[in-house]
Amino acid sequence: MAQRWIPLGLVAAAWLLAACYVAPEPVVQAPPPAPAPQLEAPPPTPGPGYVWIPGHWSWRGPRWGYVWVAGHWAVPAQAGYVWVPGYWAPARAGGYVWIQGHWRPR
Repeated sequence: MAQRWIPLGLVAAAWLLAACYVAPEPVVQAPPPAPAPQLEAPPPTPGPGYVWIPGHWSWRGPRWGYVWVAGHWAVPAQAGYVWVPGYWAPARAGGYVWIQGHWRPR
């Protein structure tokens, strides 16, 4: 009987953690421009069905600033899905926030 409540307890804990999550503060410093396309040119595809995920700037805090994360090849999450690249968007309160890239149906 107690085993039935374990999954419900885990669901409740996950819900509470999600409800308490606070979005990170916007980054004040603007991201640098992306490198020239020839510097981020994709290597040959590893096989059929792969999609190129372009690189992006990642904020590593005041000590390190922005760090370039190189692009890579990936297989779509599901057939017919396309990659929507992440980007830095201006925040309403000033600064910039990272909008995560994701897969979406075509």
